[in-house]
Amino acid sequence: MKIIIVGLGKVGQSLALELGNEDNEITVIDCREEIVQEITSQNDFMGVVGNGSTYSIQMEAGIESADLMIAVTGSDELNLLCCLIAKKAGNCHTIARVRNPEYSTELDFIKEELGLAMVINPELAAAGEVAQALQFPSAIEVNSFVRNRVRLLKFRVPERSALANMRIADLPSKLRSHVLICAVERGEEVIIPNGNTMLYARDVVSVIGKASDANEFFRQAGIVTNQVKNLMIVGGSPIAYYLAKIMINSGVRVKIVEKSMKRCEELSDLLPKATIVYGDGTDKDLLLEEGIDRYESFAALTNIDEENILLSLYARKTGEKKLITKINRIAFDEVIRELDLDTVVYPKNITAEHIIRYVRSMKNSLGSNVETLHKILGGKAEALEFVIRGNSRVTGVALHELAIKDGVLIAGIARDGKVLIPRGSDKIMQGDSVIVITRYRGLNDVEDILAK
Repeated sequence: MKIIIVGLGKVGQSLALELGNEDNEITVIDCREEIVQEITSQNDFMGVVGNGSTYSIQMEAGIESADLMIAVTGSDELNLLCCLIAKKAGNCHTIARVRNPEYSTELDFIKEELGLAMVINPELAAAGEVAQALQFPSAIEVNSFVRNRVRLLKFRVPERSALANMRIADLPSKLRSHVLICAVERGEEVIIPNGNTMLYARDVVSVIGKASDANEFFRQAGIVTNQVKNLMIVGGSPIAYYLAKIMINSGVRVKIVEKSMKRCEELSDLLPKATIVYGDGTDKDLLLEEGIDRYESFAALTNIDEENILLSLYARKTGEKKLITKINRIAFDEVIRELDLDTVVYPKNITAEHIIRYVRSMKNSLGSNVETLHKILGGKAEALEFVIRGNSRVTGVALHELAIKDGVLIAGIARDGKVLIPRGSDKIMQGDSVIVITRYRGLNDVEDILAK
């Protein structure tokens, strides 16, 4: 597939690399010659220097033969103009990044009227993921499938949990569990488990099941599942605004600490039910004065990664609470994981997941679309939801009879409003939503799970 990417900021570069690794033909456009030269010299990409919203530059990039154009410059209006020109010049699919909160309620209208394939707001998408994590405070990460009816939750086994020193095969009888253990992370080791796998304290475990079943599983395992009642946010960023709005609507008390008086005034108008505090959130005396020790959750959402990390580390020392840490640029994933920051949010990764899912659906011609895609286990695996549109080699056949690749797990089947944790005798049928956990990258169709 031929893809043109306009804008080589962090998101544009990340997208180019991810999509380039999936056998796509990539052309990048940016006004900064040195960045275009750097990325094209290190990768098999074409590069064009110039304004991606102009007809002449898009023609030079080959818009007439392109399948998809993705605009992720720093300007919403420029991204929309890029897509409008591309639709007229090349009649290709178009995706625009639109970040301004003023447009947040109009995204569907913009998409429909301009004929865009997708409009993605990274901050709004990130706020939605954070809100899910706050619904399950004990979960490090929460991913949703089948329109939020199925949850994939990652959590750390507490020291005195009923799960510690338990064999996975014993879970259903001892906890009357209706969830599936998908993965176990133990130090640097990632295990796709079987029934004989043991769980130990401090293991990081990923489970999948219906939201109600996941709640019951956590309750029986002695893990707190109640949604938080209050939230302190440091930083009045767009993510903070979207998150506060979602949480207030669900009955959570929200306090935002912001060091810009102008932004405080804006947030006071936008969020009349929130408490807005003018002050420097990195001042621990101010945080103590505002009662950080009494809050059940804390989100560090400033625009400086280092500040967010230090704020979360300090918040942990003020008492047991759910922590959210936003990271934009820092690439030291291994170090960040060792800091035990609880839930870490990467807005640019969320943007990439949405776009990669759409690209894989475009490439698929075998009858099952990639409906949802999440990078999991620190990017070492993917969780995908396929919607089965037609008959194929995997439909109507018992799972134990399918030659499924090693490193692939069928984690769930949704059918007629019901969710099945699949057994070997179950079958995939037309109309099902199938959730797959895999170590492989680039699965476009459900048939890609087969070994041959």
